[in-house]
Amino acid sequence: MNVLLVGSGGREHALAWRLAQSPLLDRLYAAPGNPGIAEHAECVAIAATDQAALLAFCREHDVRFVVVGPEQPLVEGLSDRLREAGIAVFGPSAAAAQLEGSKGFTKDLCQRANIPTAGYVRVTSLEAARNALGTFGLPVVIKADGLAAGKGVTIASSPEEAEAALVALFDGPGAEAVIEEFLTGEEASLFVLTDGTSYLPFGSAQDHKRVGDGDVGPNTGGMGAYSPARVLTPELEQLAIDTIVRLTIEKMAEEGMPYSGVLYAGLMLTPLGPKLIEYNARFGDPECQVLMMRLESDLLEIMLATAEGRLAGHKVRFSDDPALTVVVAAR
Repeated sequence: MNVLLVGSGGREHALAWRLAQSPLLDRLYAAPGNPGIAEHAECVAIAATDQAALLAFCREHDVRFVVVGPEQPLVEGLSDRLREAGIAVFGPSAAAAQLEGSKGFTKDLCQRANIPTAGYVRVTSLEAARNALGTFGLPVVIKADGLAAGKGVTIASSPEEAEAALVALFDGPGAEAVIEEFLTGEEASLFVLTDGTSYLPFGSAQDHKRVGDGDVGPNTGGMGAYSPARVLTPELEQLAIDTIVRLTIEKMAEEGMPYSGVLYAGLMLTPLGPKLIEYNARFGDPECQVLMMRLESDLLEIMLATAEGRLAGHKVRFSDDPALTVVVAAR
């Protein structure tokens, strides 16, 4: 079959490399792709957010399956448009992608489903944010509510740092934020494929976010990762699936927003057990790169099963060898 991969980053390069190895594949296209992706796919000059052009391309080139790499097209409803046109797609609907598109949505869902997460307050003004700070100790976590490309988070260790983060965040109309208690423990990323009903664990990783030497400063989009995350033992992984991921999948279906695709859970392994920091509605970058290096199963086959609602009974194989990637980060 002909497959279209949407996106242009390192994550999409890793997906293209692995998809190109599938015996199910006839032709692989990438929109817009990058020079590395061009080694494995035919790149076409269509932006990842140009829904009309992507849909027209699929019709013109008999594309039967689309893999959406980045979060923005998902939040904007690309998957919905493709499904309406009868094209199978790996990636959640716009409604389900709110798990990444709005941190406040996810925190409220956790509250309704009794999923362990940090205590929080949602705020829509600088004044409300300042008032809410008084209910938290230091350090305190301040997050922009919408998409922030893995950034948009400040861990403020002083009142001055918190004030500066809030002023920057509310420097414009329509801003919203989530203020959270600071969780202590080690952070890990857990990936699970789900077709809305069944689910399949899909590896773990740890990435390195903060910009400064010594793990200080604001978060970047990720400057390196390794897999597996040994700190996420089999017992802890199962606990996280039972108390966080499975409950999320069930609650989303119950509320009419069944989730299909990869669910990326950012976890804090606290002394009280795993707690959810946030969800992403797509593979992480750079976590995807290390997962694809370890994956031994046919990626296209497992993605198709996810998209077509027949994930039950599937298994996936990963190498026991660890994988590591380093990102060359711009200043």
